Amino acid sequence: MHPRLGWVRRLQGLAIEAEGPEAEVGELCHIAARTGGSGVMAEVVGLRAGHVTLMPFGSLEGIAAGAEVHALGQRSTIAAGNALLGRVIDAFGQPLDGHPLPALPEHCPLRYPAPSPLARPRITRVLESGIRAIDALLTLGQGQRVGIFAGSGVGKSTLLGMIARHVWADVNVVALVGERGREVREFIDKQLGAAGLARSVVVVATADQPALARVRAAHAAVALAGWFAQRGQQVVLTLDSMTRLAMARREIGLAAGEPATARGYTPSVFAELPQLCERCGTHPSGGSVTALFTVLVEGDDFNEPVSDCMRAILDGHVVLTRELAQQGLYPAIDLLRSVSRLFPDLADAAERALAASAVQRLALLERHRQMVEIGAYQRGGNPALDEALEREPGLRAWQQQAEGGVPRAEALSGLRAALAGKGKP
Repeated sequence: MHPRLGWVRRLQGLAIEAEGPEAEVGELCHIAARTGGSGVMAEVVGLRAGHVTLMPFGSLEGIAAGAEVHALGQRSTIAAGNALLGRVIDAFGQPLDGHPLPALPEHCPLRYPAPSPLARPRITRVLESGIRAIDALLTLGQGQRVGIFAGSGVGKSTLLGMIARHVWADVNVVALVGERGREVREFIDKQLGAAGLARSVVVVATADQPALARVRAAHAAVALAGWFAQRGQQVVLTLDSMTRLAMARREIGLAAGEPATARGYTPSVFAELPQLCERCGTHPSGGSVTALFTVLVEGDDFNEPVSDCMRAILDGHVVLTRELAQQGLYPAIDLLRSVSRLFPDLADAAERALAASAVQRLALLERHRQMVEIGAYQRGGNPALDEALEREPGLRAWQQQAEGGVPRAEALSGLRAALAGKGKP
């Protein structure tokens, strides 16, 4: 077959414009270095008559005008297999933990269509996260997709680590997209731990890597989670963070010539987020991918574009607020602003009544918080508020949790005791 060749004509920012080759959007190309180096892999992200726009996966050192561009005739895949459990890999499946790459004969495409909506079984099984507030009041199901929304430094990664270490699942797939290099090692050693890592695959693309590598890491993690789910396993996918993924996709879209919309995000960002999320869920094989996506809320604005988009396409959201974190309450889950859309289906009547009673007391406290704090409220004026104030210390103590792994039955009994005023859990 005659090779399809092109030549670099222009480099602007991270976008490479080449004359030729005849390639499709999403196809992989190799750009040869003019100085005798190994060159760099790139992906076609835009087309116009006689020219293609490419984004590199690595450093552009050694790339010059006139460098040859070879179309490879293939799309991105990732090697998959049970031998990946306990390993830390990059977006290309290469090991980052210093151990040799295991033999992985199977390859799965990074981008694949989501299962038919009618082929998906309904979500009927409870997923125990080990976090009291989530299991009792925001009950999750196997195959559910949930967002964890918070500003910077409020405890998203800590909460993810608690869940990943103790959640009931066959496999954990963890994607760290755009993270600081220091936090990668800290998450693996401190948050995940040796026991959590043994049943996990960690895919890493740090903040210094090109935008295309960061996007690839997210798709690689979703593809690996889907591979395990197709074999009937219960998988928990944690992706930190969707905001950094959106930022990387924005870089690619702007380089390809897309117009900027809200806060500079390009239309392809809001097309790609639901496509990625819809690949998670229950599978006809009996397996499932329960997805936990963190959303880094810019400026603590929970209505910024990425947050707004993610809330619309997920099956629930857990909101962490700076106000609760500043009060020393961890995890800083704002139960009044969080919701699980599957809670009514997964909880029985007694559990729903218990949750409603807890939320009603918390809402009553929130509504009268300012009046109580300035001393304008006198005890005896509102019996329901008096009772809520008496139960508040027990509720807060029940919600506060330094370590995961609490069984759901214990979480429910602790909440019942806190509402009855029978002491702390």
